[in-house]
Amino acid sequence: MFMELLPWIAFLAMVGALLALDLGVFHRNAHAVTKKEALVWSVAWIGLAAVFNVGVYLIQGQERGIEWTTGYLIEKSLAVDNIFIFLLIFSSFGVPLMYQHRVLFWGIVGALFMRAILIAAAGVLLGALHWVIYLFGAFLIITGIKFLRESDSHAPSLDKNPLVLLVKRVMPVTGGYEGQRFFVRRKGVLMATPLFLVLLLVETSDLVFAVDSIPAIYAVTDDPFIVFTSNILAILGLRSLYFVLSGYLAGLRYLKPALAAILVFVGIKMLLIDTYKIDPLVSLAVILGILTLAVGASLARRGPPPDTTQPAPIEPAAVH
Repeated sequence: MFMELLPWIAFLAMVGALLALDLGVFHRNAHAVTKKEALVWSVAWIGLAAVFNVGVYLIQGQERGIEWTTGYLIEKSLAVDNIFIFLLIFSSFGVPLMYQHRVLFWGIVGALFMRAILIAAAGVLLGALHWVIYLFGAFLIITGIKFLRESDSHAPSLDKNPLVLLVKRVMPVTGGYEGQRFFVRRKGVLMATPLFLVLLLVETSDLVFAVDSIPAIYAVTDDPFIVFTSNILAILGLRSLYFVLSGYLAGLRYLKPALAAILVFVGIKMLLIDTYKIDPLVSLAVILGILTLAVGASLARRGPPPDTTQPAPIEPAAVH
C-alpha cells in the first residue's frame, strides 16, 4: 500500500515545496509582476513539467508518457480560457497589480484541493456539477456583449454576482482594499475585503473549468495519477501565463472588443458542450486568432488610444 502511495506523496511534497518557495521567497513582498519575470517563471514551470513528463516516460513507459503529454496539453489549452476570466475579474474589481499574484497563488492552492476531490470522485461529482457549465456559459456571453455596449469608462461589474451577494449577507465587506489581506478585524468584527471576493470568484471559475477539463483528460487515460499530475502541473504555470499575456497585451487599443469576442466564444463553447465538443487545440487557435487580429489592428492604428489597456476598473468602494 505504501509503495502505491509513494508517487502521490512525493508529487504532493514537491508541489508543496515549490509553492512555499514561490510565496515565501520569490514573492514574499507584494509587487507588480513584470513581463520579464512572468516570462522566466512560465519557462520554468513548463520546463518542470517537461522534466516530470520525461520521468513518466522512463518509469511507466511510452504509453503512459504519451497520455501524460496529451493530458497536459489539453489542460494547458483549456487554461487559456480561464486566463481571460481572471482578466475580467481583476478588471471589474480594480485589483492592484501588486496583489494579483497573491490572489492567483491561493487560487491555485484551492484548485489543487478541488481538483483532487473531483478526480477522486469524477463520475459522481462531475456529473452533479455539469449543469453549472450552462449557467457559466450564458454568463460569459452576456458579459461579453456588455463589454461592447457599456461606455469605455466602465467595466462590467461583478459585484452583483450571486456568490458575492451571499458573502455580503454572511459577513461585512470593507469599502476598499486592506493591502494584500483577505480579512481584517474592525472593532472586534471580522470583515472580508474585496480581495477575498476576488479570490472566491477565481476559485469558482477554476471549478467550472475543471468540470470541463478533467473529463477531457479522462477520455485520454483512466490513470488517476496521470490525470492529477498533468492537471496540477498545467495549472501551476497558469499564474505566470496570465501575467505574460496581460503584460504583453497592455496598451492594445482593441483589447476590449477582443476580450469581448473571447468571452462570447468561450460561453458558446460551454453551451454547446453536450451538442458539439470543440477540440481544445481548435479553441486555442480561435483565441490566438482573435488576439492576433486585435494586435494587428492596434498596431495599424498607432497613436494615443481612446481607452486604456483594460476596461477601467471600478472603484473598490463599489464592492462595499
